[in-house]
Amino acid sequence: MLTIHKTVEGKMTRLDSVTDGCWVNLINPSEDELRSVAATLAVEPSFLRAALDEEETSRIDKEDGSTLIIVDTPAMERDETGVVYSTLPMGIIVTGGHIITVCLKETSVVRDLQNGMVRDVRTEQRTRFILNILLLVAKRYLNYLKQIDKTYNHMERQLYKSQRNKELIQLLDLEKSLVYFNTSLKANEVTLEKILRGRIVTLYEEDHDLLEDVLIEVRQAIEMAQIYSDIISGMMDAFASVISNNLNVIMKLLASVTILMTVPNIVFSFYGMNISGGLPFAGSFWPPLLLSIAIIVVVGIILKKKDLL
Repeated sequence: MLTIHKTVEGKMTRLDSVTDGCWVNLINPSEDELRSVAATLAVEPSFLRAALDEEETSRIDKEDGSTLIIVDTPAMERDETGVVYSTLPMGIIVTGGHIITVCLKETSVVRDLQNGMVRDVRTEQRTRFILNILLLVAKRYLNYLKQIDKTYNHMERQLYKSQRNKELIQLLDLEKSLVYFNTSLKANEVTLEKILRGRIVTLYEEDHDLLEDVLIEVRQAIEMAQIYSDIISGMMDAFASVISNNLNVIMKLLASVTILMTVPNIVFSFYGMNISGGLPFAGSFWPPLLLSIAIIVVVGIILKKKDLL
C-alpha cells in the first residue's frame, strides 16, 4: 500500500501525487509500487527492500545522496492465547526533498503520524520529522512495557491458586517478547548514537536536544525490559514450583483417602475368610463394621497429626 502525506497549514494532509517535502509511506508494498517509488524519487531499490526482511537489524547507511535508517518498532497482535508482542524493522529513507518509510505491517507509530496525532510535525523539516518518528517508536516501547507490567502483575495474583499450565505459557510468551524488545532496543540505541555524531544526518542545535530525549527514552526502555525480564524469569520458576506443590498436595490427600478406604476392605476380608476356630463375633455384621470405623478414626487421627490429611 502506497500513501503520500504532507504537512499543509500545520495539518497532515494526504496527497494524490508526490511533491517536494512530502512523506511517502509504503506498507507491505508490491513490486510495482517499489519500482514506481524507486524511479520517481531516484532511490536505490535495495534501500526500499531492506526493511521488508523480518530479520533485518537496526542500522544506518548512506549511498548516492540517500540515507537509510532502519529501526525496530514494537508491534502488538492478539491471538487465541492472548496478546503477543514482537518487533518489526521499519526503514526510513531520506532523499534530497522527500522522506520514505517502509514496513511490512502498519504500526501504531505510522497511524499516529497519518492521523495528525503528533504535534509540531512538519514533513518539510526532514531531520526533525525523522527524530519525531524515532521518539514515537521509543515511547511505544515504553507503553507496551507498561502493559506487560500490568499483565504479569495480574498473573502474579493467580499464582498461588493455579493448577494449570495456561498462565505459565502466557508468562513464557511475555518473557520471549521482552527478549525481542531488549535486543531491538539495544540495536536502536547503537543506531541513534551514530546519528548523534552528526556524520550521516545533519543535525541542528535543537535536533541534538530532541535526539538526546530519544536516547533517554530508549535507555529507559532497555532498563525496564531487563528488569521485567528478570522478574518474569523468577516468577516462572515460582509458578512452576507452586503448580508442582499443588499437585503434590492433591496426591498426598488422595493417598491418605486411599489408606482410609482400604481399612474396611481389610477388616471385612478377614471376617469373610473360612478360618477354623472362627473370629470373635463372626456371626454378626456389626462387629466388623464398628471395628472398621474405630480403625479408620485412629488412622485418620494419625494422618492428621502427620499433616497428611
